[in-house]
Amino acid sequence: MTEPRKVAIVTGSATGIGAACALRLAGHGYNVVINCTASLTEAEETAAACREAGVEVLILPADVADDGQCRALAQAALDAWGRIDALINNAGRTKFVKAEDFEGLTAEDFQSIYAVNTVGAFQTARAAADALRAANGALVNVSSLSAYTGLGSSIAYAASKGALNTLTLSLAQTLAPEVRVNAVCPGYVDTRWMQRTMEPDRYERFLAGLRKHAPLATVTQADDVAEAVCWFVEGGRTITGQMLTIDAGMHLTMG
Repeated sequence: MTEPRKVAIVTGSATGIGAACALRLAGHGYNVVINCTASLTEAEETAAACREAGVEVLILPADVADDGQCRALAQAALDAWGRIDALINNAGRTKFVKAEDFEGLTAEDFQSIYAVNTVGAFQTARAAADALRAANGALVNVSSLSAYTGLGSSIAYAASKGALNTLTLSLAQTLAPEVRVNAVCPGYVDTRWMQRTMEPDRYERFLAGLRKHAPLATVTQADDVAEAVCWFVEGGRTITGQMLTIDAGMHLTMG
């Protein structure tokens, strides 16, 4: 009898890091739930690429800030395949505000960013918890180097990722021994989401500066992060409650 395929949910997976994670997991033989809020065209493209690996794919629009939609996301995977082996909390939100611009962030900005980056990760974990336990599965949160440095697109974003790291520790303890829970903490990642923040020429100069200062003389790509995420899913059988920095060594230059 053929062993049923494992199943992974990847939130925020139409593009960027989430799409790279979905493609990597499909390559490992996982049926994949691709989640987005608005990027349906890109989600269809990512789904088609995953299907080329011979797996089944669901595209499920859902806002992880809404608990009911998180529960529906998990239930759709269970209805389709009867299991959830991996949950990748990648959906993220930010507002680009310089750290010194205290008036640039409102309480509503904080609440909106936390609603996706922190509360959303908790809600999807809660929705999938029983299935993950039954599968002896894995949960990986996509956090950020900002959680350690306090720097990044905004103070609110950095604070939400610091909270996500603490949530990772809490879930690692609460879901043990059945479920391993870890986080990846990328530094700057060359994705479309980041490219939109600058004009093309300025962006290329920015990347060149990163390469110059990074100890590994490169810029992290979405697939570099996905590789680590999939290792936490497929390997590391005795590793839980860990945060892995992925930044071409840039944190070494910040001391």
